[in-house]
Amino acid sequence: MFKKIAMMLAGAVLILTSCAPSINNDDEVVQNEDENEQEQNSIVSSNQLSEEDYRTILPYRPSASRGVITNQMGNRVDIDEMETGLRRLSKEYFDPEQYFFEEGQYLTSDMLYNWLDTYPTEERLQELEKMIENEDISEEAVKEEKSALNPPLNEKTATKEDYEDNPKYLTHILEQNFLTKNDDNTMELAGASIGIALKSVYTFKAEGNTHHRDISKSEMMEKGKEIAQTVLERVRSIEELNNVPIMIALYREEDQSSPVPGNFVAKTGVEAGKATIDEWETVNEENVLFPSDEGKEKYYDTQQLVQNFASRIEEYFPNYVGVIGKGFYIDEELKKLTLEIPLEFYGKGEIIGFTQYTYGLVEEMFQDYYELEVKIKSNEKMEGLIYREAGDDEVTVHVYDS
Repeated sequence: MFKKIAMMLAGAVLILTSCAPSINNDDEVVQNEDENEQEQNSIVSSNQLSEEDYRTILPYRPSASRGVITNQMGNRVDIDEMETGLRRLSKEYFDPEQYFFEEGQYLTSDMLYNWLDTYPTEERLQELEKMIENEDISEEAVKEEKSALNPPLNEKTATKEDYEDNPKYLTHILEQNFLTKNDDNTMELAGASIGIALKSVYTFKAEGNTHHRDISKSEMMEKGKEIAQTVLERVRSIEELNNVPIMIALYREEDQSSPVPGNFVAKTGVEAGKATIDEWETVNEENVLFPSDEGKEKYYDTQQLVQNFASRIEEYFPNYVGVIGKGFYIDEELKKLTLEIPLEFYGKGEIIGFTQYTYGLVEEMFQDYYELEVKIKSNEKMEGLIYREAGDDEVTVHVYDS
């Protein structure tokens, strides 16, 4: 069995740079954004971190809706999972060996904020009609207000019952683009993925109190499919997205306080030029916290493994807080297990000794059919990282310098 222990002098920086492929041998291509605009030279990386990762185009262009996701989704872990999960699902439709990845360039911030809003109530619609008659508002502004995809609600006058009857189902719409390189060395948009985030719990303030309204999966799916059809029709009205294949996936968020993210629950592929969704395919993914009642009930063996690991940690460090485990499952099979060990250290030697001890436990206790990541932290700062790829017998260990 191979063993590798790397002492990092500037840990975080060095890890990031070690993951970034060199562009010395990269290809320069021309990216056509618009026929009327000047062609832009771009660099396509000839390297991939792995065969499962997409290559990207440099300089990196951020999403046209940059920042919307952080303003709309209340849980940081949901934000990360939605972005990485959508890329993961996209691989079935857009092979990383053939396609290049780019953040969404066509759904703008203004567009999304309008779509994510609540539809005007009947009273508001009447008010808008009068405003148009009096030329107090433009028809375009009214069109934008009526593009909202959440149920009608007047938050200024809404009662608790109004909120419960008209919850905000839709939280975010995420676009990702996939490009191919033509024979003349130009880049061309060849497909897109659209992720639609929907709530499992609607939290609102009414009558001086904070309330929570659970949204069942069946209710969420019904509304999500309706929203997806409308989004597809609107996306097809965008010239660049009119005639490319599109993958759409529905994401079910977790509660804002959840330590683990939600997951994608359904997906569908739409052929180029088509503006209707035929069938949905169930996505059987889940993120599970260990230890927890859910973990004990559904994945007892993993729960026991995490608890046994925690007991061995306690033998070395009796005053530690506890191990937090997060398991990612596809079709009820464990694909990745992340373990966080929060501790308080008093010296670098102590950190190194503890990391070495933990490394030994990893080799002794954990099978290699899933990806494993062990994070050793103190005061929310990373002190050590132990990592192993699925199916690999090599364990990598990083100890970070302060």
